[in-house]
Amino acid sequence: MRSISKIIIHCSATPEGRHHTVKDIDRWHRDRGFAQVGYHWVVYLDGSIHPGRNENIAGAHTVGHNSDSIGVCYIGGVDSNMNAKDTRTENQKIALRNLVNELLKKYPNSTVHGHNEFAAKACPSFSVKTEL
Repeated sequence: MRSISKIIIHCSATPEGRHHTVKDIDRWHRDRGFAQVGYHWVVYLDGSIHPGRNENIAGAHTVGHNSDSIGVCYIGGVDSNMNAKDTRTENQKIALRNLVNELLKKYPNSTVHGHNEFAAKACPSFSVKTEL
């Protein structure tokens, strides 16, 4: 198993309320040259949590931090004009909190971050520091 020191939260940068799946993200990432979906976990609009890339494999979600992190993505993160917006449903908020708590139990020495802490992006469109 890889040594995990960070859990990094992302949004899919898809418009509010528009459903997408791990399969969709996998296709988008393969189109960009990735071997497979870059995130380890994806949270759908209904709050269901779906596996992406196996946790034993380094992700493809945060340049320079993939080897020691777990990537978690929620569907949404922008408004209809593609501007950053916290679009998480109540079910997504609960699911993200629960998933992060489970990951912290599994990787107790890890810290939780938003993608925006490592890249000049708004992703995940909410403050991970204050909410998770």
